[in-house]
Amino acid sequence: MQLRYNYHVYPTSSQQRALARAFGCARVVFNDGLRARQEARAEGLPYLSDAELSKRVTAAKATPERAWLGEVSSVVLQQALADLNVAYRNFFASLSGKRKGRKGYRASRVGA
Repeated sequence: MQLRYNYHVYPTSSQQRALARAFGCARVVFNDGLRARQEARAEGLPYLSDAELSKRVTAAKATPERAWLGEVSSVVLQQALADLNVAYRNFFASLSGKRKGRKGYRASRVGA
């Protein structure tokens, strides 16, 4: 027998701001990492590892343009990179047929 529970969370306004900041930072890190991997692939460079992307995030925190990334937990940013890694690998696994499901989004949109 399996039990299922539903929970509703009602964050305060300060918690809402903190969550929005964390989600926004995660989105920026994910998109920056994806862009870096796409550019490296287009230029024929080797696959950028999670460690390399993590170094880039750390370096970005030191710049005035991305200093606000330091306002959230580094766990959030590292998880965004881990999620990017899974998504990136799943995409190419779907292109090669190693993964069930739709062929990669771009591949399915080429003929459309």
